Amino acid sequence: MLLTSSLHVDEARKAIAKLVDELIKTSASNDGVSEIETVSLDQAINRILATDLLSPIDVPAADNSAMDGFAFNGKCLETKDSGIALAGKPYEGSIGPGECLKIMTGALMPAGCDTVIPQELVSTQDQHSITFQQNQLKPGNNRRLRGEDLQKGKPAIAAGRLLRPSDIGLAASLGIATLPVKRKLRVVILSSGDELCALGQPLVSGSIYDSNRYSLTGLLNRLNMEIVDCGIVRDDPSSLKAAFIDASTKADVLISSGGVSVGEADFTKQIMQELGDVGFWKIAMRPGRPMAFGTLKAVPGKSCSTLFFGLPGNPVAVMVTFYQFVRAALLQLNGASQTEPTLMQAISVEPIRKKAGRTEFQRAILGRNAEGRPTVKITGSQGAGILRSMSEANCFVILGHDQENIAAGDWVDIALFDGLL
Repeated sequence: MLLTSSLHVDEARKAIAKLVDELIKTSASNDGVSEIETVSLDQAINRILATDLLSPIDVPAADNSAMDGFAFNGKCLETKDSGIALAGKPYEGSIGPGECLKIMTGALMPAGCDTVIPQELVSTQDQHSITFQQNQLKPGNNRRLRGEDLQKGKPAIAAGRLLRPSDIGLAASLGIATLPVKRKLRVVILSSGDELCALGQPLVSGSIYDSNRYSLTGLLNRLNMEIVDCGIVRDDPSSLKAAFIDASTKADVLISSGGVSVGEADFTKQIMQELGDVGFWKIAMRPGRPMAFGTLKAVPGKSCSTLFFGLPGNPVAVMVTFYQFVRAALLQLNGASQTEPTLMQAISVEPIRKKAGRTEFQRAILGRNAEGRPTVKITGSQGAGILRSMSEANCFVILGHDQENIAAGDWVDIALFDGLL
């Protein structure tokens, strides 16, 4: 893998996606990340559906009413009320010419009826008859057809879906109790740096608490990954090499933080040359400029290579590079069909300084103005070490490679941290 200076964000994403695709093809021949397991619905949230989920039934199971009103043959303009049907309790009589049936939403359509007029559009002449205007509906209106939503034997949920609560509910509505999903990826995380201090230990001069592993743990838990925490590794070649070899025997993916900036990574590069194909990138972005990416060679007893991400050491840069590169790669490797977050736009309430030539991911708070339009405000100082800026934010403002200064009132792209479902 070539060492590239000032790699464009989009170029980095394409390179990562290409390598992950190659790894998937290699792994598939060795039952690696292609393994499938069956889980109950209460264990399926945020898992990747492995195969198309076929509906075992038609939905709806029969023609039924979409409205509270009166069912009749659509050729009729004036009918007589001959009974009542409730949802789930079909009418047992027959509906003849010129007759109608009072019907509730979801009730089965009686034989001979193909149209429903909402009750608010009719006039009741007496307790046995109704009238309505001819131009208020057409034959077939307000009738749900059998199989209109889902047909028996057809896909209800496509393979590759990151299963959400609504998907779990849909499966349950079809009477399905278990789902085939891709096995969880095994992800090893570690932090590198002599200055790092474990929680519970007293800080000494020049040391800082290691927050990166805890941020990464939270991010990986959101994706329902299997996490192996290898702790803090000191800045010496033998310790790092031993940690990387150990991780490559345990995991599909290794994520490290620290030790990839200029000056720090000299011996790390040497180790990576021995263990695999890893490139050290300078990406035209802020924060998170230095990053390493590639694969560690397969070790004895393991059939395929381990995907490797060497993230920066600054806490915000770790989270930004995870969101922008690692998250999509993990979802892709795990078989997800949708890997990129959905973008929306909001009005910047203040000017934002920006130089062309790099992509910026500014931490911000999404709100709404008096007119109901979405607005966004930067969370103050955007330094890569200010973790508070991530804690306060609920979205990124994404400023593209060629964009320059943003004026108050300009529309900007944003990516939300959390999804509704």
